[in-house]
Amino acid sequence: MMNDDVVREYVDALHREIDLVAARLDGNRKISQIHYGGGSPTAIPINYIKELNDHLLSLMPVIDKPEIAIECHPGYLTIEDWEQLVQCGFTRYSLGIQDFDERVLKAVNRRPSLLPVGEIVSLLRESGANINMDLLYGLPYQTPLSFEKTAEQAANLRPDRLVTFSYGHVPWVHKRQQILEKLGLPAGDDKQEMYSRAANVLHQAGYQGIGMDHFVLPDDELNIALKNKQLHRNFQGYCTLRTTGQVYAFGVTGISQLGTAYAQNGRDIRTYIDTIHDNRLYVERGYALSRQEQIVREVIEAMMCNYHFSWSEIAARLSVSVDEVKGAVNYNLDKLKEMEADGLLVLGEDALSMTEFGSPFVRNVVAALDPLMINSEKKFSKPI
Repeated sequence: MMNDDVVREYVDALHREIDLVAARLDGNRKISQIHYGGGSPTAIPINYIKELNDHLLSLMPVIDKPEIAIECHPGYLTIEDWEQLVQCGFTRYSLGIQDFDERVLKAVNRRPSLLPVGEIVSLLRESGANINMDLLYGLPYQTPLSFEKTAEQAANLRPDRLVTFSYGHVPWVHKRQQILEKLGLPAGDDKQEMYSRAANVLHQAGYQGIGMDHFVLPDDELNIALKNKQLHRNFQGYCTLRTTGQVYAFGVTGISQLGTAYAQNGRDIRTYIDTIHDNRLYVERGYALSRQEQIVREVIEAMMCNYHFSWSEIAARLSVSVDEVKGAVNYNLDKLKEMEADGLLVLGEDALSMTEFGSPFVRNVVAALDPLMINSEKKFSKPI
């Protein structure tokens, strides 16, 4: 934990970075989305969060009904904290529940909610905000039956959106995850059943599936966008055209997502504070997308979000030919036919569409279309 003085310095640096970036933008542009995430932003005093929101919203106009969201760790928030949060102007709260089984939470060293989750939901509902709830499957001591019960408890609280994340076991990246191996992790078949059971519970409760892991109520704008094949995704998660734009990230490790490039801040807090204090941005790395990569990104995003894409629609959107789109991706007709034979997708004359059976494996399909995945030896977490 940072001491109070460092927290204040860090927040001051955030304000300064916001001003440094804002000075480079058109002041007439509108803010469509603000998102506090990437960990536990509610670990800092709530008054600092209100200061940051007030600062951001004073810089530029906003669209009608902007999305102002924050990820919350209920294990650290008292009733007073929640009451302060609802004064900060948020339109959406994401509750990091993970599991309602305290044995599971203890195994992964995560605090259970300080307050009954139903009490938190009621308080946030009174503020008029939308509520997300995040669940995580594939953890020690979880079983298909136990996770099904967690999904039932969550559905009974009726959040606007529910997310069932698959735990990504990458001990070669995060060494501390090796501890979980000693406790025992569910087998792949069990993880598949956890997802299937949870999805069945949520569908029966009236939720609609979105993308790989989201479930929303029927009138949610994400569901409407999916039906219209207009769903998008950025580093903050699924979004609509209404709230999609350039993403400017602030703070350590933040990743800005621009039309033709990505840029990431460094991770050292002291260096971040000192660099920003000198009126310099703390960008540690960046990547400019080639034209081919921009095309590939468009194809992958369309399939990951909408389980469908049209070659001609993407070509028209990017002002290129269909042949150029197919030439940019790894277009292997034999491989696609093999996936079609496996029941994962449907090959149309001008489109590719995932089947309902194949939708959980959309990452495998887009990986086959990604030229950078050809002969790649990189290891990633499993889709399920």
